[in-house]
Amino acid sequence: MSRRLLTMLTASTFAVAALLGFAAPASAAVTPAQKLAALSNFTQTSVSSYNSWNSARQNQGAWAEYAFNWGTDYCSSSPDNPLGFSFELSCYRHDFGYRNYKEVGQFDPNKARLDDAFYADLQRVCATYNAFVRPACYSLAWTYYQAVRVFGAPVITQAELDKAAKLKADGERRAAAAAAAAR
Repeated sequence: MSRRLLTMLTASTFAVAALLGFAAPASAAVTPAQKLAALSNFTQTSVSSYNSWNSARQNQGAWAEYAFNWGTDYCSSSPDNPLGFSFELSCYRHDFGYRNYKEVGQFDPNKARLDDAFYADLQRVCATYNAFVRPACYSLAWTYYQAVRVFGAPVITQAELDKAAKLKADGERRAAAAAAAAR
């Protein structure tokens, strides 16, 4: 995506956010209701919610009045990019939701949705990989999702990682065989 298009999309996102009340006027303090509305907007399962959050993440200064907690440890004690699958930003958004809802005392009623948004993000990541290795990615995504549902953080065992690695290797072999047969 060109830098100019990205700049225009980011500006459009902030303009829409301002019209919907997600951005505070320069002269007024952000109310708790405004903060919760923006937080809700950033933590839904949809791709548009993810894109809004990611745009805000890339321009945190524009959201300074909200005093969001942008801290992250990414995928906690599990790999951020298991077997080369890029789960880092999905984990970051999940941390954002957990940390900020905890800070406003609204974590329990939102936890299930935050976990579902995490899983949706992981599935979108997996969908970008070729069909041969995608099952390995989906397997890891499901494992990460189940871990956050139960433990609140992704915890993956070596056995689960080995299972996904085998799926990925099998997929890569099938992809190579399909490519060779097409020649």
